[in-house]
Amino acid sequence: MTDSTDSARSVGAPSRLGRTMYSGVLLYMAVDGFRNNETRVEIARDRGVPLPEALVPAATALLFAANLGVLCWKYPRASAAAIAVFFLTTTPAIHSFWTMEGHDRHENRINFLKNVALLGGALLLLERAGRDDDGGTA
Repeated sequence: MTDSTDSARSVGAPSRLGRTMYSGVLLYMAVDGFRNNETRVEIARDRGVPLPEALVPAATALLFAANLGVLCWKYPRASAAAIAVFFLTTTPAIHSFWTMEGHDRHENRINFLKNVALLGGALLLLERAGRDDDGGTA
């Protein structure tokens, strides 16, 4: 392999298996969000999120659509950025474990840390998408 071949291989879609595994988790989260919209709206309302009836389903739809973009590697920069925005906004608002006690604190700390890891994955995908020569639309 030449240096130019090595450079070409470092640009483009990341591992299909890796994207499928990452997207599988996000798809589960989005579908679960749609199925449990009422509960999530109540949680958001309890946490002081403004307009939870509108923002919760909108955030879930954003996660779902952006996830498909990452999975198919279509508009990957916009898709990965949207996933990052989802986690940057929802994680501290919903999983504010530092304001909780006991079991709620423990459960929300776990979910907070899980979301931080998923945010990290989105940032890695965003960085990778930024290297695509064709703008990431193929």
